[in-house]
Amino acid sequence: MSADGSVPAAVVEPLAAALAAAVAAAHGAERVVLVEGPSDRAALEALAERQGRTLTTEGVRVVAMGGITNIASFVEALRPSGVRLAGLCDAAEERFVVRALGRVGVRGVTRSEREALGFFTCVADIEDELIRALGIAGVEAVLASEGELASYRLFQQQPAQRERSDVQQLHRFLGTRSMRKIRYGRLLVEALDPDQVPRPLRGALAA
Repeated sequence: MSADGSVPAAVVEPLAAALAAAVAAAHGAERVVLVEGPSDRAALEALAERQGRTLTTEGVRVVAMGGITNIASFVEALRPSGVRLAGLCDAAEERFVVRALGRVGVRGVTRSEREALGFFTCVADIEDELIRALGIAGVEAVLASEGELASYRLFQQQPAQRERSDVQQLHRFLGTRSMRKIRYGRLLVEALDPDQVPRPLRGALAA
């Protein structure tokens, strides 16, 4: 925010463009699943493919909002279209979902009630859910298949990583580059057995 209290154009313009794109994507759709960013979208789209589904044919769109703090703007922009909304968020950011739903008249809902509306919560975030579902060995096997296991082993030896758990190290490694996070969002889902799919992902896609 600038000194006069206004929001800089550099912030407003990308959000306005993203909202316009979301409204256009919702045209003719039956349901829009709101997610924080492109890695979440990649994971859900990969899960749909694993299930033999074609989301566009089903009238489902997965929309990356560029940050969970934008959810109220997306809910308000999409609500008039009559499209059914669902979503996926991190546990630490549930308050933004509660606030967004409250702005369109849905107030005081518990987590289970939000799930009934189609809004699911990851324990930490989607990468954490996938790492725990696949297991350390499973994730390392995916890294090996991508030729990145040696890089990961070097990463583990960094002083800042030595005291962290295996899950924390993997989580950090996957997030060190934006494109790596997006790529592995898809790859980890593709490596899962059907009964390993984390409940929040399965729920948001099936809402």
